[in-house]
Amino acid sequence: MELPSSPSPTDYPGDRRRSSASFYAKPQLHYPHKSSPYDVLVIGSGAAGLTAALSARAHGATRVLLIDKCPPDWAGGNGYFTAGAYRTIHNGLEDLWPLIENNAQKSLSLEPYTMEKFRADIDRVTAGRTDHHLSDALITESLDVLSWLKWIARIPFALGFHRQAYVIEDKWKFWGGLALTVDGGGKGLIGSLLTAARAKGVDLLFDTPATQLVTDEEGGKGVTGILVQMPGGSIEEIRATSVILCAGGFEANPRMRAQYLGPGWDLAYVRGSPYNTGEMLEIAIRDANAKQMGNWSGCHSVAWDANAPTEEGDQEKTNEFTKSGYPLGLMLNSHGNRFVDEGMDLRNYTYAKFGKEILHQPDGIAFQVWDAQTLDWLRPEEYRDETVRKIYADSVEELAQKCGSLGLVDGEQFVRTIEGYNDAVYASQRENPGRHWDPAVKDGLSTQSSSRWLNPPKSNWALPLDQPPFVAVKVTAGITFTFGGLAINPNTAGVLSRVTGKDIPGLYCAGEMVGGLFYENYPGGSGLTAGAVFGRKAGRSAAALALSRKGSIPAPSEGAE
Repeated sequence: MELPSSPSPTDYPGDRRRSSASFYAKPQLHYPHKSSPYDVLVIGSGAAGLTAALSARAHGATRVLLIDKCPPDWAGGNGYFTAGAYRTIHNGLEDLWPLIENNAQKSLSLEPYTMEKFRADIDRVTAGRTDHHLSDALITESLDVLSWLKWIARIPFALGFHRQAYVIEDKWKFWGGLALTVDGGGKGLIGSLLTAARAKGVDLLFDTPATQLVTDEEGGKGVTGILVQMPGGSIEEIRATSVILCAGGFEANPRMRAQYLGPGWDLAYVRGSPYNTGEMLEIAIRDANAKQMGNWSGCHSVAWDANAPTEEGDQEKTNEFTKSGYPLGLMLNSHGNRFVDEGMDLRNYTYAKFGKEILHQPDGIAFQVWDAQTLDWLRPEEYRDETVRKIYADSVEELAQKCGSLGLVDGEQFVRTIEGYNDAVYASQRENPGRHWDPAVKDGLSTQSSSRWLNPPKSNWALPLDQPPFVAVKVTAGITFTFGGLAINPNTAGVLSRVTGKDIPGLYCAGEMVGGLFYENYPGGSGLTAGAVFGRKAGRSAAALALSRKGSIPAPSEGAE
């Protein structure tokens, strides 16, 4: 079967990297003034927290403080380790063109991504469990919030040619409902947000973990500040009219992972910040009676390089340890068996749940395998030789032997599995001679036919692995973020009380700490967009409360934006 031409690894117009040291510069340590309360205090320096702080300033908050328990050189939370992809509705390139900086002089195909498509995607991958009030806000405000981010923080948005498009018949073809990314990935995103926060007068305080929420039960003002452990070790109170929680989930806490996600999750590799350990979730529940919500036994987890650091992400390589090329080949466990349908859907809708499947395999590892037909289609960002250890062989038998020294227990079964897979592909091709391989759509090339079928099948992109060289990469499970969190008002981002069911005065939440959006899985790129949507809402609501208590405007209602 003749395949489309593969993209040149040097021809990625969206993959330019900013080399300026100042672009990635971390913030200086600023200590807050204690003479009067802050209007807004944000906990967490990730994309959601920085967005919330910028929103508070943009909506009239005079004094805004952002704190984080991490040191300055770990600012950015998990956002720093992302590929910088944002999922958004659009009617085609004309909607995205005002946002993007890489002037695309290429012939390209970009279908509209409507609200109906976004809704269908999030309902499908969460099995309809998503809270529709939250996901409606995410969907309807997705494009508007990106325009706002472009305006307030000069985010260098770009078309994701290197990540979300293939060259099919001399045309860049975008796929999976995701086209927009940030030039420089997570580094570029956090660098822009930090630069904007400093420029707009947000105070930044690092090495400062929060230990308690301060509440005014008698006065009815709700949350009025926090207790923190200052860098010198003293416990001090920082007063604020509003507190916004953006401190991430519990993905970097082995105890909480095992407690909520289940056995074996304490062994998962941490993809991002080692400081997302869940304390603020527990503090909010303990001190403010915050209502819990969402999929506490679920998380975003991916196929991750087995040679990556175990307890934290690499700040230089960031997202490069992700190994999402499995739709182009196969994944086999250490006993030589396949365990997922690698072609069940486009990568954007499966990569966040396949890490869980790998973790539950014997020894918590798997081997991704390709042959010469698709090797050049693997994304250089994830599979370049400087990033990953590749195992090359001239035959499947030799590949099995080499993988045996890296954890493959049953090499004979490994060979039998690939031979059986090839036989099933040949049978399907004979029965369906008109189907053509196309990695940008669900092409229907499968292992299933009237004479042969596999369990699990490979439902799309099923090519035989029969052309040397053969290549394997060893992977494990990398956890990104957890899905359990706090219940919020979708209009105000106010945290809801488990006692009254109403907004807790002075307490807001955005980012990974929000529960109810994602269950078992999520559509790729929707996490950063959700952080932006609810971060902006939280900052706006917190600023309005501060201004109302100063007598400038009426207090925001629970149903108001």
